[in-house]
Amino acid sequence: MERDLTTGSVFQNILYFSLPYLLSYFLQTLYGMADLFIIGQFNGIDSTTAVSIGSQVMHMLTVMIVGLAMGSTVTIGRAVGAKDREKASLIIGNTATLFMAVAAGITLLLLVLVEPIVSMMSTPAEAAEGTVRYLTVCFAGIPFITAYNIISAVFRGLGDSKSPMYFIAAACAANIALDYLFIGLLGLGPTGAALGTTLAQTISVVIALSVIRRRKTGLSLSRDALRPRREIMGPVLKIGVPVALQDGFIQIAFIVITIIANRRGLADAAAVGIVEKFIGMVFLVPSSMLSAVSALSAQNIGAGKDRRASLTLWYATAIAVGFGVVASIAVQLWAEPIVGLFTREKDPAVILLGGQYLRSYIWDCPLAGIHFCFSGYFCAYGLSGISFLHNSASIVCARVPIAYLTSKRFADTLYPMGMAAPAGSLLSVIICVAAYLWMRRRTAGNPSGAIAADR
Repeated sequence: MERDLTTGSVFQNILYFSLPYLLSYFLQTLYGMADLFIIGQFNGIDSTTAVSIGSQVMHMLTVMIVGLAMGSTVTIGRAVGAKDREKASLIIGNTATLFMAVAAGITLLLLVLVEPIVSMMSTPAEAAEGTVRYLTVCFAGIPFITAYNIISAVFRGLGDSKSPMYFIAAACAANIALDYLFIGLLGLGPTGAALGTTLAQTISVVIALSVIRRRKTGLSLSRDALRPRREIMGPVLKIGVPVALQDGFIQIAFIVITIIANRRGLADAAAVGIVEKFIGMVFLVPSSMLSAVSALSAQNIGAGKDRRASLTLWYATAIAVGFGVVASIAVQLWAEPIVGLFTREKDPAVILLGGQYLRSYIWDCPLAGIHFCFSGYFCAYGLSGISFLHNSASIVCARVPIAYLTSKRFADTLYPMGMAAPAGSLLSVIICVAAYLWMRRRTAGNPSGAIAADR
């Protein structure tokens, strides 16, 4: 299960790690997309909107969990790079203890607040009841969502991105089958979509635990490793909390934009929801590069190979930007057909508005590819606060205000509103480049060429 990423070709290591991770992300994104696609075939716009809004709330929670788990991936990666198996075992044990406690608290809190959350989202009246039902079931499944993501974080910290891919592949197949059963055959609507997603995630966790029990990992996990230790949890939280907060703020920005769209009417709400799902799939490449940079750089930093960490950043950035440019050009040609795939009724207003929004939004992909890679690099050095800074500035200074102002000024089109995302990413890129140059200046006299990591 453990793989040494500190030797060999940097480019090949990126491909080895990122391709399974990319497929894992793609399969995980199919969760939400399958829900939206299948319910669009059997139900109307009200149910589609309910699943769209509900899944956006769940996506926000998931990315925050993944962000917090980044602290575990990086610290485990450093320990593996330094050949310190005992410390790696302690980090894994403390990660399990920390996240299960967090999951229990979040589950109870959100089940109590489900109706206020739906109201706060300015959910259209026609979709409110379905959204409540969808979120209630999904909130109950948070412990399983958390368990899958911490297991995946541990595997990736060990340099193994293939195992999580297999786990999520099984879950994705189960989710699609269960969606057709609950939504199509039993007619449960949004509740069926939530049941399919939650049960499929449970299946993924069961499979993962079974594999862990049978496989020799080279690491021992004793009861003592589960005991909370300040010196272990401290670095995990120092890296993970800023990432979780930044990801949470980004999702809040998306939710605010959804609220703005919801207030424009049902067609606008459905169009924005569909585009957000598609964008989530396109962003799999930048996201996989972020994870690759953080995991590979962490191992190399632990091994004292800072130059390889820097090379990882630049190779990954080139891959992400190249993909983003190709995807952006392709969407200019086929925006409306893409949106049309997700609405059974082929509502011309939804397709028109969705096409407008997608054509402008998609230019965020190449720009996000740059700052995603920088974020992974900063996290590997324990400087996740920089990622928090540039994402917060992007949200406050560009994404939300531009979306709001264009929504008010351009009532008949969503194209200007879609430009809020690339504008925000451009600001993030500027801040990231400035931060990287600052790091280089600080270490101009260091032979390693990079700032020393906080180990």
